[in-house]
Amino acid sequence: MKTTAAHSLKLPIAGMTCASCVARVERALQAVPGVLEASVNLATEQASLQLADSNAGTAAIAAIERSGFEVPAQQVDVDILGMTCASCVARVEKALLKLPGVVSAEVNLATERARISTRVLQQNDALLAAVASVGFEGRLHRATSAQAAPKHDQQAWTLIASCALSVPLILPMLTSVFGLHWMLPGWLQLLLAAPVQFVFGARFYRSAWHAVRSGGANMDVLVALGTSAAFGLSGYQLAAGGMHLYFEASATVISLVLLGKWLEARAKRQTSDAIRALQALRPEVAQVRRAGAELSMPISSVRLGDEVVVRPGERIPVDGQILEGRSHVDESLISGESLPIAKEPGATVTGGAINGEGLLLVRTTAIGAQSQLSRIIAMVEDAQVHKPPIQHLVDRVAAIFVPVVLAIALLTLLAWGFASGHWEQALLNAVAVLVIACPCALGLATPTAIMAGTGVAARHGILIKDVDALEVAHGIRIVAFDKTGTLTRGQAELICIEAQAPTRHDEALQLAAALQSGSEHPLAKAVLHAAAQRQLPLAQNIRAEAGRGLRGEIDGKSYVLGSTRWMQELGVQLAACDERVATLQAAGRTLSWLAQLAADAPPRLLALLAFGDEVRAESREAIALLKAQGIRTAMLTGDQTRSAQAIAQHLALNSINAEVLPADKAGIVAQLRAQYGVIAMVGDGINDAPALAAADVGIAMGSGTDVAMQAAGITLMRADPRLVVDAIDISRRCLGKIRQNLFWAFIYNLIGIPLAAAGLLNPVIAGAAMAFSSVSVVLNSLSLRRWKPQAAQQRRSARQQ
Repeated sequence: MKTTAAHSLKLPIAGMTCASCVARVERALQAVPGVLEASVNLATEQASLQLADSNAGTAAIAAIERSGFEVPAQQVDVDILGMTCASCVARVEKALLKLPGVVSAEVNLATERARISTRVLQQNDALLAAVASVGFEGRLHRATSAQAAPKHDQQAWTLIASCALSVPLILPMLTSVFGLHWMLPGWLQLLLAAPVQFVFGARFYRSAWHAVRSGGANMDVLVALGTSAAFGLSGYQLAAGGMHLYFEASATVISLVLLGKWLEARAKRQTSDAIRALQALRPEVAQVRRAGAELSMPISSVRLGDEVVVRPGERIPVDGQILEGRSHVDESLISGESLPIAKEPGATVTGGAINGEGLLLVRTTAIGAQSQLSRIIAMVEDAQVHKPPIQHLVDRVAAIFVPVVLAIALLTLLAWGFASGHWEQALLNAVAVLVIACPCALGLATPTAIMAGTGVAARHGILIKDVDALEVAHGIRIVAFDKTGTLTRGQAELICIEAQAPTRHDEALQLAAALQSGSEHPLAKAVLHAAAQRQLPLAQNIRAEAGRGLRGEIDGKSYVLGSTRWMQELGVQLAACDERVATLQAAGRTLSWLAQLAADAPPRLLALLAFGDEVRAESREAIALLKAQGIRTAMLTGDQTRSAQAIAQHLALNSINAEVLPADKAGIVAQLRAQYGVIAMVGDGINDAPALAAADVGIAMGSGTDVAMQAAGITLMRADPRLVVDAIDISRRCLGKIRQNLFWAFIYNLIGIPLAAAGLLNPVIAGAAMAFSSVSVVLNSLSLRRWKPQAAQQRRSARQQ
């Protein structure tokens, strides 16, 4: 009899190379209890499993890893509808983490989205089912906000209808302040309050039921219990002929909570304005020139290498290189650069930027997810989804918040009831406790500040990829800069080449250029530019020596081109050039040496090459701003000590580390951290990646390499060191808002709950306070949107003075 599997599972497997690997994995899987059938496919690198029990999936993953292979994780984003507070977040995360293969699940209340890391393929249905099991609706995330408006409109109409029925109930209480005492008939109060309680307030009952059924409790449990108690007591009093009715309390509390939710939703939408503004930069169509004809086509149909025509005033639809035309391009919404940038043939342009006065023909170099705009949006969204370390403390508090409030409400009811004998008043005091307690503000305190902070930073050219970096950056005590391309423009120019007799000048230049042909190093480009239009000899067996230089063969002879340190290691005699070296290095020049190696003779010096790299005009101001804040500055460079000292003196740096190999930069970063505290590393090249990763905060210049940007937690979209100052400032402002939000969220409950328990708060007032607590937190976070770069503000102040 064939056994029917209860569950099927597909797992990705990395590292398999042959059929024997497949057999090894299959044997390991078949030995796992609960695995009924296991089939491994080498071509697709997947394992298909039939399981008797879903719990066997975790054991199957462990078995694959024990057999020496990896089960890589993939990320899935799920939009979650219906969450109201931090307790809802905890319930969803708990449900998702129960699924086999789910490594992590981070749920953001402000964005209403879950970022799930899972090792199981085709698990989307299971993820959505897990969300549904705790009472919420889940949808696979799509990069659009088109459905947000109808939901917001529905909230508005619900609020209007609820308030229209609640106002007549609360009006007698308001007019009594002016000496007008009147009351609606009890049956009319019931008719007005019932729709508010059971129709417009149905969402609270549904959410509360799902929470209780899944073994948890959230804010809606508190609202449902509190308003139901007030409504039920009023119904009992009305049936018994009593005069004290509290229908206005239950209806008004629901209306106030609905008002708070509506205001909160409006405010939360504003925190994500930056993402929507970036998404709006994407043009829908492009004018593509193919076979001499100009075709209008959707942007999704454009291919790499296509020639795109961009007319004056249009948004550039693709990343590319200008083939024809000259213009000024406005990149302010992408890089934060306020002034249009002159572009000519050979220059690169970014999709989403606005073309100025000229007609451009652009060859497409990146499309879709690889375009710079898409990558910027992805980085900002990643930062907004992830939780900073401070949020984990809030999550632990939120997990026990509602049960503790329920216990306090029960104690309030019993204490007042037994002490005074007035159980009606006891119940109202307990209702006030339930209604005023609000975990919403706790859940919104951190994510709304993160969203507002990362959004405004992106608008000014600062992309925060890692929220951990955002939280750490406020405490930076020292900033270490790479030199070339960071403090300098990275556009080296060959200042002079001094050949050593009997080598001729032209010969030395040709040999140096031949060795550097194909190299992307800035110094290589300078040599090749100087040797342009010359016939270069053929170089063979060229290889790079990391942090030292190049070695190769020309016409059967061995040559080296590189640093002073390398020449000394090879035994090249440089003493004859000491006087000239001192002069060039004092002027801040970078030196390289060309030498010939021979097996039967000492190495022979052929030429000295001197390069100049202009210091960025913004670097000196950036260093001064950092020092004004008490932050030390350092420079890490592979350049010679004297050249580095000249630049350090010009910029007034606190310290330098020169002639540093790329592999040693990470070690120096660790030393500086031990000596001064939290350190940031700023760089732009592949050789800076280890140091960027080793620093507490890695900051990459957007003009640099992709490797550097991947290793860094923060990317500066403009090659402007002053943005380092602004990145630290936005970190301080953002963390300050988080602390303010958490303070008010905690202090609100610490003061409000005891007052309610002491009988000093009417349930209506408690409801109003609860409704506006979360709104105040979101509005406080939104104040970050007024942030302006500190460096720009100081420059304006200096000009005014």
